[in-house]
Amino acid sequence: MSARYGDGGGSAAGRPGTQHETGGSGRARRRPGGLVRALRGVAAGVASLIALLLTVLLLGAYLPGIPGVGVIGAVLGGQYPFHLAVLALAAMVIAGLVWWTGLVRYGRALTTVTAACTAAALFIAGVQLRAAAREDTDISWGEVFTEVAYPDTAPDETATFARFSGQELEADVYLPGRTGGPPRPAVVLAHAGGFRTFDKSDLRGTGRWLAAHGVAAFAVDYRLSTPAEPTWNKAPQDVVCALAWVRENADRFHVSPSRISLAGMSAGGALALGAAYRLADGSISSSCGSTPAPPASVIGFYPAEDLHRMWSDDPAGGREAATWFTGGTPQQYPARYRLTSPARQIRAGLMPTLLVVGDRDRSVPSERIRTFGTRLARHGVDAQVKVLPYSEHAFDDAYGSVTSQTSRRIMLRFLTAHGT
Repeated sequence: MSARYGDGGGSAAGRPGTQHETGGSGRARRRPGGLVRALRGVAAGVASLIALLLTVLLLGAYLPGIPGVGVIGAVLGGQYPFHLAVLALAAMVIAGLVWWTGLVRYGRALTTVTAACTAAALFIAGVQLRAAAREDTDISWGEVFTEVAYPDTAPDETATFARFSGQELEADVYLPGRTGGPPRPAVVLAHAGGFRTFDKSDLRGTGRWLAAHGVAAFAVDYRLSTPAEPTWNKAPQDVVCALAWVRENADRFHVSPSRISLAGMSAGGALALGAAYRLADGSISSSCGSTPAPPASVIGFYPAEDLHRMWSDDPAGGREAATWFTGGTPQQYPARYRLTSPARQIRAGLMPTLLVVGDRDRSVPSERIRTFGTRLARHGVDAQVKVLPYSEHAFDDAYGSVTSQTSRRIMLRFLTAHGT
């Protein structure tokens, strides 16, 4: 674009002091005033910042191996691709206005970048929607855009199922609304947190959703480890205790004793899998009384399946978590690490197992979970492995995301298919 400030001629269009711009067609037009130029500069700055942010996040989503960028990009790009697409589209509109108001080269480049970001975010969303369709998931679009974290819901009941030296272990109970009909399937849910943090409330969204779809859910606490007090020989037994408590109260909750499963996320997944497998061979007992029969099935969402690998690979503080949980290193306590690693408990005769993981998971790489599932299958175990696209560890933290909705449908179908 060229600009001229009067041409010395006698025409009104060429009088000195009148500002003009010439468009690409050679047609002269009035140069924007100071206010318009100022607003255009602000718009260009805003669109540039959004474009830079989106470029970094989406680069990380596509290339999760990039240090730093790959972590945040894989999380936000995988959990909120529609939100990023809307943000990119808004930036593209702003960039188009910058272009239209005369900042042609910069506006055109900015429009191209934001358009590419929009396409990149929508591609992730499209891949996740195809995965949801393969799992027969009916996506709630309201949840996609509004449920960006754990939903605000409460259990139907909170009950104490065990006491240890003044410490109470509680279960949040989520029950289906109907009371008639045959007893319902149920699941005991163990929360994430590296064996040392978080609590049962993190599972409130999953618990409420399962109850709304006919499965009674019991989100339970277990004793957490500290630097001075490992819980490798307490937390798994607490999960067994919770299973026994649910089974003992099956009539009160109107659940089928033979259709109670165990499930957990991350560290909770390791506890659920380990407790279930050790119940199958009789190598574990309850921390609060009689030991129950093995669960009908077991589910691990991005489970810490091998504490040896957790310590040696040290993903996201995994070494410290494993050390707190076991009380030391694999060299100090090899038996403890072996006993608490579900991947080292594989044998014939185990119950049906579902493993769900994201393909961007750094803490529990999907390749390890696939190998875990393959080894189970080789021993004749009914094992299913579901790898969800563009998803990092704890992908279900974003309750309304497409991946989170898909994972809940996978869990529901598995739970209702097993047990008699």
